[in-house]
Amino acid sequence: MEQNIAIQLFENHKIRVVWDAEKDKYFFSIVDVIQVLTESTDGRKYWNKLKQRLKAEGNETVTNCHQLKLPAEDNKMRLTDVADIEQLLRLIQSIPSKKAEPVKLWLAEIGSQRIDQMIDPELSFQMAIEDYRRQGYSDKWIENRMKSIRTRNELTDEWKRSGVTDHKDFAMLTNILTKAWSGMTTGQYKTYKGLTKENLRDNMTSIELALNTLAEAATTEISRQRNPKGVNESKQTAQAGGNIAKGARQQLEKEIGHSIISSSKASDYLLPTEDSETKKLKE
Repeated sequence: MEQNIAIQLFENHKIRVVWDAEKDKYFFSIVDVIQVLTESTDGRKYWNKLKQRLKAEGNETVTNCHQLKLPAEDNKMRLTDVADIEQLLRLIQSIPSKKAEPVKLWLAEIGSQRIDQMIDPELSFQMAIEDYRRQGYSDKWIENRMKSIRTRNELTDEWKRSGVTDHKDFAMLTNILTKAWSGMTTGQYKTYKGLTKENLRDNMTSIELALNTLAEAATTEISRQRNPKGVNESKQTAQAGGNIAKGARQQLEKEIGHSIISSSKASDYLLPTEDSETKKLKE
């Protein structure tokens, strides 16, 4: 699952939201929504009791809810019960609250925003920019990240044109490209940075991100020239594109005298999400 985790605000309350690109839908932290509806000091306890009651009643909504890893208050990724919009609307019916209707309208608004984004993809970029700003990223880093997203999309489009369609093959080609320039597969790179479910690119330094973008842009151009057919021939272009960025990396490291591959991750140099949200509310 390709995840994009964000913090949405409802009446100054934080609600963790995950966009699942494969299923093309949002998933919301149930505990966060219940916290808003009940104004409880312990939304988790309320949800546990409600879950037991609904299960006893044979409510399928609870059975169908699943868990995803979301950032907790201690900034660690922890499994959290989540529900899509349809499931949440059913759960809301089981919770007596004067805020039920406003929450329904809020969920409908988010759903509408996604439809607008599908019609005009530029809106997705604008939302991503605001999400990154709330998390504390600098405008320069965000600018580079947006460029990297566009470059990545161009590369995946080129791979599809070359006959690559399986998600596993996309991951394999990405590993070849990443290892060529960095010396590590994406999994090894994430382990080096101490990441689990977090997005690797969101935790790269500006120079790491620039080299990764160069590798992907070079791979796209080489593929267009060579016109590979299928996965095996695309492996060669991925290796070639990664080698271009490897050469740039080695030349830079020779000049500065140290490796540009960093073990730092975003949480090491960004303000906690809560601080960024609080700052935004005060502005």
